[in-house]
Amino acid sequence: MEKLYNGIILPDNFPLDEQPNSEAPYLKNPPELIDVSVGRQLFVDDFLIEKTDLLPEYHKAVKYEGNPVLHAETEWEIHISPVACPKSGGVWYDEDDKIFKMWYEAGWLHQMAYAVSKDGINWERPELDIEKGTNKILTYDGFELGKLTGGVDYLRPDSTTVFIDYDTADKNQRYKLFLRNPGGNYPGIAATSPDGIHWENFTFTSDVYDRSTMFYNPFRKKWVYSIRDVWHNRSRSYRECDDYLKGAIWKPEEKVKWLSCGKDDLPNPYIGFNPQLYNVDAVGYESIMLGMFQIMYGPENDVCESRGVPKITELIPMYSRDGFHFTRPCRESIINASLYKGAWDRGYVQSVGGVAIIHGDELWIYYTGFGGDENYKNVSWYTNGIYRNGATGLAKLRRDGFVSMNGEGSLLTHRIVFDGKTSLHANIDGKIKATLLDENGSVIASSKEFNCNSTDIDLGVDVSSFNGKPLRLKFDIDGKFYSFAFTDKNGGSNGARAAGIVL
Repeated sequence: MEKLYNGIILPDNFPLDEQPNSEAPYLKNPPELIDVSVGRQLFVDDFLIEKTDLLPEYHKAVKYEGNPVLHAETEWEIHISPVACPKSGGVWYDEDDKIFKMWYEAGWLHQMAYAVSKDGINWERPELDIEKGTNKILTYDGFELGKLTGGVDYLRPDSTTVFIDYDTADKNQRYKLFLRNPGGNYPGIAATSPDGIHWENFTFTSDVYDRSTMFYNPFRKKWVYSIRDVWHNRSRSYRECDDYLKGAIWKPEEKVKWLSCGKDDLPNPYIGFNPQLYNVDAVGYESIMLGMFQIMYGPENDVCESRGVPKITELIPMYSRDGFHFTRPCRESIINASLYKGAWDRGYVQSVGGVAIIHGDELWIYYTGFGGDENYKNVSWYTNGIYRNGATGLAKLRRDGFVSMNGEGSLLTHRIVFDGKTSLHANIDGKIKATLLDENGSVIASSKEFNCNSTDIDLGVDVSSFNGKPLRLKFDIDGKFYSFAFTDKNGGSNGARAAGIVL
């Protein structure tokens, strides 16, 4: 058995004995003592809550009015069909280099390129030494429109993922890449890099379908291959490993059926297509694994190709406390396709590797959108309008702002414990008062009442003497309550940092 940072105990042979789309067992049977030492504690599910009369509200991200922040401009981005977007790829704030970094697809199914930004809005294409005068990072020989896959050096991207590996002891492998060529059921390609520009150790994975990706679970220090599969229409399988490159090859029994759409995923009434799961990206954020469930509302490719318009995919956030069982308490998109003709993100909305950057009081969520082109219909899918005019946009959300517990009332937690903490903080818009209760329900400490709108208010309770002691928290609320955290003497909650923190 494996005991997680939050007190959840995983069974032997996890996750190989788990069932696809299974309910999170930790919600039915939470630990007798939930450890809240790691990160901000979000109310994205009922894991923490013993009793409340507050009601959840699910929030949407707000699209940046200056979108897109990156679109096809250079010769190599316009090649075949205009595209300049990650399509997973990666958008990170590199905390060591103090700069935003983007790995993206330049030209439809053509080559990978690299961009940087000082502010996350204005992006530059640095001239690199891979191919003179360009920002390309992966080049390859033998390109043909109809040649979709080849050897381990045929680096034509259909989907990619880049992660900055802060945990590695080998700085020459600080960056991890997964690349999948277009089409069929073929091996993907894993690689590493010391700088995110010069890649090496190219390694074939086991066979996967196109639009497969990968992510890292920092709580369990596991690499996960997020594998597109066909066991339930477009669906997803899961492969975890300790070593990214060594784990790239797996036996069939080491791949687990994982996620798909279900009865609660309803068709778009204007399209009528039964939804399917198109892709999953995920990242560690504070005390949870945060994922983006890219749902496809249709129509199928042949219908879109006949009109030169992108298929409709949108993003639904999902959450996990063990890295395998993800919940989606709200099935509405956090970032939707605009749908109308002329919109840069008319359809094909997709998440990025890294998912979200913590930017002060906000989460910056980069995403891909396609405008399509109705002038290119009934032609080959390589050049069809379905996949033209792909660009990169930005949406913003309050920090921890996926779900708030709203109303005038109270929230009582299950039994919790923490270690190494000195203060209690909260993310609140409205009134809040916190009370600490011992095992017998007696008050052992309390805060004064605060009335504020803050993502990180210190509630003024010294909790130093309660480290290692089981207790419950009771919050009296009049407003919107997003999260709480126990912090150390430096004010840190020691949570997972998503795709980087911009202070």
